Formats: sequence, structure tokens, C-alpha cells
Amino acid sequence: MTTTDLIIIGSGPGGYRAAQYAAKNSLQVIIFEDKHAGGTCLNEGCIPTKSLVHDALIGTSFDVAMQRKNQIAEQLRNGVELLMKSPGIQMIHSHVSFKDKNTVITTEGEEFTAKNIIIATGSHAKLPPIKDIDRPEVMTSTELLNLDHLPKRLAIIGAGVIGMEFASIFHRMGTQVSVYEFLKECLPAMDKDLAKRLRKSMEKASIDFHMGYSVNSIEELQADAVLVATGRGANTEGLNLEQAGIEYDRHGISVDDNMETNIKGIYAIGDVNARMMLAHAATFQGFRAINHILGKTDKIRFDIMPAAVFTTPEMASVGLNEEQAKAQEIEFATKKGFYRSNGKALAEDATEGIVKLLVDKDNKIIGCHILGAHASDLVQEIAALMNFDTTLDDLKNIIHIHPTLSEILQDIALNE
Repeated sequence: MTTTDLIIIGSGPGGYRAAQYAAKNSLQVIIFEDKHAGGTCLNEGCIPTKSLVHDALIGTSFDVAMQRKNQIAEQLRNGVELLMKSPGIQMIHSHVSFKDKNTVITTEGEEFTAKNIIIATGSHAKLPPIKDIDRPEVMTSTELLNLDHLPKRLAIIGAGVIGMEFASIFHRMGTQVSVYEFLKECLPAMDKDLAKRLRKSMEKASIDFHMGYSVNSIEELQADAVLVATGRGANTEGLNLEQAGIEYDRHGISVDDNMETNIKGIYAIGDVNARMMLAHAATFQGFRAINHILGKTDKIRFDIMPAAVFTTPEMASVGLNEEQAKAQEIEFATKKGFYRSNGKALAEDATEGIVKLLVDKDNKIIGCHILGAHASDLVQEIAALMNFDTTLDDLKNIIHIHPTLSEILQDIALNE
């Protein structure tokens, strides 16, 4: 049996960054990975899709775009493998399951023990109960990213982040795209007004949307490729969590604000705890877990979690939206700014866009929602300001470069 300070199961953004941070703080780490270093985000999610977003925008051919996507993933994967050879870290490519609360066992029968264990196993695509879901043209995002040809007609079931991004990508590459969503509007976690604006913009670009639609049969969609993008489920199967006494349900593993499970010394970070299914959330949850192990306090604000959808145009948000503020009975006001009034937006022919800033009764910024070019970059500025409880009055006094899109944010404050 091998003993170490910390065991991490999974090498996605949460797992490998936690390993780095732990090793820098003098912990000896063993990290296990049964697939590819870097996890879903690097290999089958955020990075490959952003590569395709870029190539779709500049008109790269499908074959070249897919080849470039693979090269980028391989380069980053090799980088993670190299990082996991840093002093204090040992990476083992094997599946492990719990033997007890301090011990895991590999498929080869080797046992490893540690006082602290972090579960960072990520998530998988969930398939809805459609009678002919096993038809050959049906795939998840993983299979879609490995297509060897561009489909003529792509049907997408689900208008969440994954569905909307792939709709935008494949439409720009020349595929006829139809999106089928059970809910009345796309992107239910985002600002409703901006989500509707985005859908209308994509409809104007000839993407078909069928909202409030229940798919009963794959055959009815009449597409040569069908992407199922109806959500993701936590990867808890095969971990033998019961042996360690770890509490979990169909959503994921239950954790407290330190990412610790009901068993002292066992933590769960990222998609597997289903709190926030975002790569950057996994990373900072890992930092929080390591800090708790080390007895350190931090100032990580999990209530301020920026998110983005890399459609055309982009959509991004941080903090509360109007519906959430109303539900929490917070007295607030919504301030708006428009891309069409911005010199840089006009110069770059990117005038389609709107910014919403939400402020409370004390003029403190409590939310930001943007639809338009570089929305993800603009939202990051507001996320930084919100971490320091900034007000609109503070924002108006921060000098911004001219000409930039970020002046839209400052103009909202100046016109207050």
C-alpha cells in the first residue's frame, strides 16, 4: 500500500489545478486519471469548441478546423501531463474506487491511502428517454466533436449552452441547423431578455428554433446528425462511494462550502458536486478544498461566478439577473448601454449588442448581463469590480482606454 498526503481522482481543471496548488504548498499528491489528462473541458468541451468557434468565424474548412482542434487539445493535454510530473505530484493512469474512507484501489488491485481525498471526476452527457435514442445518427457533444464529415442537416435537442454553441458553429460552417427545446426560451440560466434577443438573432441568420417542443422520436427530426444536449450528470458510478460512506444523489455528491463531503477529509469539486458546472468553478472549488486542508482562509467569492456562451454574438453574465433579484426581494435598478453608441463597435461593425448592469439601492453593482461582441471579456471587468463591492460611482471614476468596447460599461455609469 502506498501512502501520500493527498489523493485526487480526476485530472480535469479542478483536479490538475488542485494538484499544482497542493504541491506548491508542500503536500505530496497522487492524482488518478482513467481517460485523458485535462478532463472533459480540455478534450471534449470548452477548448475544442472554442477552437471551432474561431475557425467557423473566419471561414476555415471543416477538415482543417477539426484537425486544428485536435492539435490544440493534444498540445494542452501534453502540457497537463508535463505539469503532473512536477515535484510533489505523481500521476497514475488508472480507474480507482474507494475501499474505505482513506483508501482507494486501482483496477489492477494496487491500494493507495491518504488522510485527504478530492473527488474531481466531472460529468457526462445525459440522454433523454426518447424511444429511438439509440439510432446511429444520435450523438453527444463528444461524438459530434469527432465527426469526419460536415453533416448537411443537424438537429439539436436542447437549447442550453452546449446546444446554442454548436448551433452557431455548425451553421457558420454551412450546415442547416434546427434546435428543439422543451422550454419556452433558450439558455434558462441567463437573462431572459438577452436570451430571447440571441435566439432572434440566430433565427435571423437562418437557424430554425422549435421552442416548447417535446421530441418524441428521433426519426421525426429528419436529420443526418442529431446532437443531444439536454444536460449533464455527475460521474459517480464506479467510485464505490458507499464503501466510504459518502452521501450523494442523482444530482451529485453533497458538499459544504469548503467542498467537503459528509466524511471528514473527503472533498468533491467541479461537476461531480453539481453546484456549478463550469470549468473555472471547478478550479476555484479545488483551491478552496486545498485551503481547507491546509487550514488557510481565502476570499474566493462563489456568489460572483462569471459565465459565457460563445455563440455569435457572445452572451455573458455575472451576479444576479432581474428574475433572481425579484425572487430575493432585492430593491434594484437596471441600467442599459448599447453597442451602437460605441465608437469601437461601429469601427468593427459589431453594433448588435446590449449591456445590462443591475445595481441595488446603494448603487452597488449586483449583476451584469451582456449580449454582443467580446461579451465574455467585458463581463470579466464587472466580475472583478463586484468582488470589491464596487458602485456605479466608483466605475465612473475608473479611466477606460478609448476607443474600446469597455467604454460601454463606463458610459452607463457616467450617464447615471
